[in-house]
Parts: sequence; structure tokens; C-alpha cells
Amino acid sequence: MNEKFYSFFRKYGLITVLIIAIFFRFYNLSITPPGLYPDEAINGNNASQALSTGDYKVFYPENNGREGLFINIQSFLLYIFKVHAPWVLRSESAFWGVITILGIYLLTQYIFRKRKYSHLVAFLSSFFTAISFWHVDFSRMGFRAIMAPAILVWGIYLLILSLELLKEQKINYKKIILMSVLGGSIYGLGMYSYIAYRATPILIIFIYLLYKWIYKIDFKKIFTSFAFYVIASLIVFSPLGIYFIKNPGDFFGRTSEISITSSASPLKDLSSNIIKTLGMFDFKGDSNWRHNISGSPEIYWFVGIFFIIGIFSLIPKIKSSAINLSEKQDESEESEKNKEFEFFWWILIFWMFMAMLPVVFSNESIPHALRSILMIPPSYMLAGLGALAFINYFQKKCSQEKIFYATLIIVGVFLIFQSYASYFIFWAQNPNVANAFSENYVQLGNQLNQMPQSIKKYVIVNADGVLVNGIPMPAETIMFITDTFTQEKQKEKNIYYLLPSQEKEINDKNAVVLYLEPK
Repeated sequence: MNEKFYSFFRKYGLITVLIIAIFFRFYNLSITPPGLYPDEAINGNNASQALSTGDYKVFYPENNGREGLFINIQSFLLYIFKVHAPWVLRSESAFWGVITILGIYLLTQYIFRKRKYSHLVAFLSSFFTAISFWHVDFSRMGFRAIMAPAILVWGIYLLILSLELLKEQKINYKKIILMSVLGGSIYGLGMYSYIAYRATPILIIFIYLLYKWIYKIDFKKIFTSFAFYVIASLIVFSPLGIYFIKNPGDFFGRTSEISITSSASPLKDLSSNIIKTLGMFDFKGDSNWRHNISGSPEIYWFVGIFFIIGIFSLIPKIKSSAINLSEKQDESEESEKNKEFEFFWWILIFWMFMAMLPVVFSNESIPHALRSILMIPPSYMLAGLGALAFINYFQKKCSQEKIFYATLIIVGVFLIFQSYASYFIFWAQNPNVANAFSENYVQLGNQLNQMPQSIKKYVIVNADGVLVNGIPMPAETIMFITDTFTQEKQKEKNIYYLLPSQEKEINDKNAVVLYLEPK
């Protein structure tokens, strides 16, 4: 490939992929997805309450417990936009989604920065993530889990920046400490994101050990970086850690309830979960319409081929095809760059393994796209490596340069349109999705907002769910839409929530009585 090809990605690759990522995450966010699922709504209700009381928590115990950072940021957005609408809650997720794409690009490009193709493989990895239904979907709903891959990518990126300083002939320990503290601080924030993130320390330890093994770094040097990275992480984590020490039950949440250890045949379940989780990439994915086009592979089949190639890209022949790209290097320089490829590959493979642990040791709705969310970055980075190998192979087989470039453009445009159609047409307009996001509850909330405030309005919550303040979770959606989460707000707006057994207590003949579910 000629220099102009690489030059395009050096100049425009990052901005191009960010434009694509922003479009897929913010376009039509006010109406897609439809409705507002109660688990999203309670985040908004906690955020609204925190905004009005000033009581911002590190952990919100309702609804089986949620780390507080995501919710506290939502309270800021509610303050800025001053409207109780689903898109306000989801705009934070869209932001974290874009931040993930940027992190994937920078991490991949930095690893391969000594090669011509560094910006190309960075573009491919981040592009596949940007248009991924899997990542787009969770970037457009108000769940805190979307923070986890974003923070982890940046934590690893800054970690590797600090490790690279150890290879310099003249060691600048101040710089190493500063970068390690920054990286550790960012990484520590991830503990406030999602319960699956708690498995990530083993990945951080693995990266340090791998770096020492591949680059033969002195123990004192690498321990300095490790110590400050860990200390910074622990300091950032400490407010949440102290909370968990005082409230150990909240640390485990539903973990014990859904763990395979509570099943009659844990080893059988573990084996089945591993097979199902591995199969979700290219064969059968999550069946929950909220998480996926029910049953579809998590990775689109065309990109899935690149993903498989990426997994096997350390095999000598494929590896040579992926990393050479007609570059002429002396033997020592080529050996050093091969180490970079090997280092990156092993990180991605172990990252996949680590991210699988919270999934395969659970026993609920496997395969589970949400619980597998930390697998998204390494999956598409591996696909980027596989696509790089394929592009190089195709370029060698294609005799005409114009056909080669035209094919790449056509494939890229096709993937963009395929992703758009999958999410915004086939998925978003499917009635199963409206049901999955409780659109009928939003409509009921809008109906209540249009009624005179002077009239008493009763909502009979005739649906099951975890109790929050004595009312089942499904009511959270209406509470957010009407801004009536607290008793004070309910009294102010004359909207009250009753269980079916309490309906007989209504003694106002002029009151309006509505049912959460059709009676």
C-alpha cells in the first residue's frame, strides 16, 4: 500500500471514526430507544432526589444496589437540561460510548506507533466498535455498565504509557510516578461503574507481569510503576471501599443469588456457560430484546470473520502477513516490533478471559450481552487485527490499485448502512423493543402530566418487582416522567402510588384512578 493510504488515516482516521461514533450514539436519542425501562428510571429518580437534597451517594442501595458515579453525573445533566425525559439520562451513556471509541483508537495506535499501519489498525478497531450494535445499544440506554469499558480502556492506555517510560535509557522516575498515579486514578474510577469491573485487577497484574516477561524490565523499575498505580487506584476507590466495609451485603448484591455455586450442578453449568458465551460472538447472542436483536450474534458476521482471524493472528504465517505490510526492517528492529504485536495480542486474549469470568460464573440469561460488556473493546480490537491481516492479503492478491481502494470504501459504507439499518430500523421499530423498554409506562406518565394538578390521581401498581419505598420497581418509570419519586413531590403534584390491596382506601369520588397494567 502506498504512503497516501497510510497518510489518510494519520490525518483523518481519528476524526472520521469520532464523527461516526457520535452519530450512532446521539442521533434520534430523544425517541430511540422508545420508552424508559424501570432500571433506567430509578437511576434518574435517585439522581433527581440527590439534586434536590444535595445528598450524593457513593452507592445507591435500592434495586439491588448501584455504584453512584453514573447517577451523580445524571443529576448534573438533570440540572443542566431541567427536564425529566429519557434522553437526558441516556445522553451520559452516549458520552461514555464516544469516550470508549477515542480510548480504543489511542490505545491501539500507541501500541503500534512505530509502524506505518498504526493509524490504520487503530481506525479499524475503533470503527468496528463505533458501528457495533452491541456497543451502540448500551451507549443509548441509561445503565451505568457503559462506563466500565470506557474507564478500563483509558486506565490501560495510561498504564502502558507509564510502562513505556521504563524502557528509556535514562529513567525519569518523577514522570513515571506522575503517569502511574494518573493512570491508577482513572482506573480506580471504574470501581464506581459496574460490578463486573471488580474482576479487572487480575488484568492489570497480568499486564505488568507480561511487560516484565516480554521486555525484561528490571523489577525495581516495574514495581515502582505498579505501586503508585495501585496506591492511586485504592485512594480513588476508598470512599466506596469504606462504604462496602460498613455495608458488606451491598458489596455482593445479587451475586450469590445468580452464582453457579448455588446451582445443583455448578461444573456442568460452568461448562455450558462458557460454550454459550463463546458462541455469542458469531452464532447465538443475547435473546433479550433490550440488549440485542433477539438471538443474533453479538458481532455482525462479516466483522466476526475478522474477529476469528484476529484471535489466531499470532500463528506465524498469519502474524507475518499482519505485521509486515511490505515494510523493510533490520532484524533487531523487526524483533522489537514483533514484541509489540505479541504484547498487544496477549493483553487482548487475557482481557477477553478476564471479562468472561463475571458472565460464566453467573447463572442468569446466558449469553448475557450486558454482563459481557467488558469484552467489547478486546473483541473489536482483535477484529481490527484480523481486518489488517485480511486487507494486506487482499492488497497482495488485487492487481489493480483502484479496485483495491474502491472495494475498501464500498465495504466500509456497507457496514455503516448495515449497522444503521440493524439498530434504527429493524431493532428500534420492532414492537418487542417498545415492550422491553416499558413504553406504555412512559405514555401513562405523559398522560398524568397533562392532567390538572388540582385533581387527585392514583396509580395502582399492579405489577411485580423489587420494592422501592414499598412500591414495586415498574412504577419507577412513571415516577421519573412525572417527577414524583419522593412523597413531597407526590403531594405537590397530587399523584399517589398504591398497591392493588390499597385501592379500596380511595375515598375521593373525583379522583382519577389509573392502572400500571391493564386490569
